[in-house]
Amino acid sequence: MKYIDEYRDKELVLRLIDQIKKASTRQVSFMEVCGGHTMSIQKFGIPTLLPETIKLISGPGCPVCVSDRKYIDQAIAYSRLPDVIITTYGDLIRVPGSTSSLDQEKAKGADVRIVYSILDALMIAKENKNKKIIFLGIGFETTAPSSAAGIIKAQMAGIRNFYLFSSHKIMPPAMEALIDEGVKLNGYIAPGHVSTITGTGIYKNIPAKYGLGCVVSGFEPVDLLQAILMLVIQVENNDPKVEIAYTRVVKPQGNIKAQQMLEEVFELRDDWWRGLGILPKSGMAVREKYELFDAEKQVPVEVEPTREDKGCICGEILKGLKNPKDCKLFAKACTPNNPVGACMVSHEGSCHAYYRYNRD
Repeated sequence: MKYIDEYRDKELVLRLIDQIKKASTRQVSFMEVCGGHTMSIQKFGIPTLLPETIKLISGPGCPVCVSDRKYIDQAIAYSRLPDVIITTYGDLIRVPGSTSSLDQEKAKGADVRIVYSILDALMIAKENKNKKIIFLGIGFETTAPSSAAGIIKAQMAGIRNFYLFSSHKIMPPAMEALIDEGVKLNGYIAPGHVSTITGTGIYKNIPAKYGLGCVVSGFEPVDLLQAILMLVIQVENNDPKVEIAYTRVVKPQGNIKAQQMLEEVFELRDDWWRGLGILPKSGMAVREKYELFDAEKQVPVEVEPTREDKGCICGEILKGLKNPKDCKLFAKACTPNNPVGACMVSHEGSCHAYYRYNRD
């Protein structure tokens, strides 16, 4: 199968492992900041293939996990309004809020619908003109262009009962914040899907300012091992830079059309990240030009006081300071069927990945 079988080839994997072992002489820590990478790293047992000199750390790469609990509480408050239909991707429906979840509200009678794209939400808006359709915009630069396209399409089609509730974020501020907070890293395995949209220019400040390399990786074993080898060589040569190991998909310039849509619809704002707090210019807000489609401006709602669960260490896990097995709730009170924290809900969450592939 093209782009699958050849990137799981045993001989290639063994050759890369051998090259990594020969090249690595220093103790290093590399962090992935993509939930897809986190899942692949655990699924394929990548840490067990590496020499003891290399430690892999999971960072804030899961968009569902990093979203503010207040955002979840506000989405729940929206769902309780009688004239609102909530449309959302599947993962978000089970994320715990302060006292409930969208899944629980749906069970109580709220109109909460799982959609596969924002186009589904627009269709629901067309079919329910007497309702306010709120689409929950979660994700980094990967999914934000589709939200931008949805707003542009809604305006062109004259759909006036469609609203975006944005929790979209950009990745570089979080990557820099981790270093500023003193998390000990020697390089980043940079996200593949994000970089497909943005290109590699967004990472240039990290080698220049912090002396840490960034290598964009794909999601198969050969992809990840190739990226790790490239980072090892950078460290050994004291030559931090931005490189692409995922050249079949990622180009330095990224997707210009998607970037133009993001610039058209969104502007940067300070935003809250679980574990990292408020990061300047890290979130995407709907521009004034499109404010008729901004749920925060057009659909007022009272939101209950937000409170965090005691015992959950999701924030420390997202910062790479702890791993899921350090949590007293992991695989006991907190499981995918009964998640206490957001890191256990999404398939891209560190706790979920560890539960499935690295529980022992």
